[in-house]
Amino acid sequence: MASATPDVLDLPPDAQPDPDEFVRAAMDWHFNPETGSPYWLERARSLDFDPRTDIKTHADLALFPNVAAELRDVRAQDLVPRGYGPRPDVIGVFESGGTTGAPKRVVLLRDWMDRMLAASNANLDAHGFPRGANWLGVVPAGPHIVGEFFRRSVATYGAYGFSVDLDPRWVKKLIAQGRGADAGDYAEHVLDQAELVLRSQDIDVLTITPSLMERLAHRDALVELVNEKVRAIRWGGTQLDADSRHLYRTEVFPDTLLCGNYGSTMILGMAGERPGLTDDDPCIFDPLSPYVTFSVVAPETREPVAYGARGQVLVHHVSKSFLLPNNLERDLATRVPAPENTAGDAVADIAPVATFENEAVIEGVY
Repeated sequence: MASATPDVLDLPPDAQPDPDEFVRAAMDWHFNPETGSPYWLERARSLDFDPRTDIKTHADLALFPNVAAELRDVRAQDLVPRGYGPRPDVIGVFESGGTTGAPKRVVLLRDWMDRMLAASNANLDAHGFPRGANWLGVVPAGPHIVGEFFRRSVATYGAYGFSVDLDPRWVKKLIAQGRGADAGDYAEHVLDQAELVLRSQDIDVLTITPSLMERLAHRDALVELVNEKVRAIRWGGTQLDADSRHLYRTEVFPDTLLCGNYGSTMILGMAGERPGLTDDDPCIFDPLSPYVTFSVVAPETREPVAYGARGQVLVHHVSKSFLLPNNLERDLATRVPAPENTAGDAVADIAPVATFENEAVIEGVY
């Protein structure tokens, strides 16, 4: 018989757990033989500490090794905590973009998706997005979690959802082969499809990647169409430099709400743009603490950089359904103080590193 879930792991979405209390409960859950996942219970044998007794604070998560690369080969079912029983409510298995080799995999359970959506919808409300509107998503689907997140966002926040698929792995492959023109043609093909939807349907919310939004901004007829119909744009992925963001908000789409999302498959979550920023502020992202927390560190030492300085994003994901602490992401950011009573850092001005895991980083349509 599995032990009962600690209450702090199942608080309602609007509750803010104490980060240290939450981490202690999560360690007991993930490393209890009755409730932990087969992967982590086996992996714990090679650790030089006992997570259930030695991880007492959020800061202690730094004791863990970065095991993200191991998720290329782990059986998906071995990542699900046993505490969910024999038939866990699995939404899907999702893969990273394959930027640095074979994709890594994560398992998304319903309770975590519900928590993400609650936070995301609250963030959209704070930015003034229209509820009950039609959405168009120009985002990857298939094995990529963003497509599922788009569909669920429409179901819980919007009305009718329209989508245009895109394959970021194909674009990255073309660029790596020196076929940049072919990659550009593919991106224009994606925008052609988006334009057909925009011309024929009532679209109020557009979800799009920064790279494709840049291409869209160079098509005058499409910009005019967006300004005529679309009330809000949610861009997501990684990089949107400060100058481009300012240009979009003030000149290209001056009467359209713009809101960013920073996330990735390996984060298994999203950080919404902080509400209330001005056109001159940097784009600051606040993670869903204490479940997802960021640190901005010097990659050589893993020590935090000073506030206002640039460093690499280190992510802890600690939820009831998934554990991936101490994961160094492939992004650079400026370190910003997090909101009061939350753990870790906020991040601003995301940009990709040049190389990651000894591979050149190609962003493509992200």
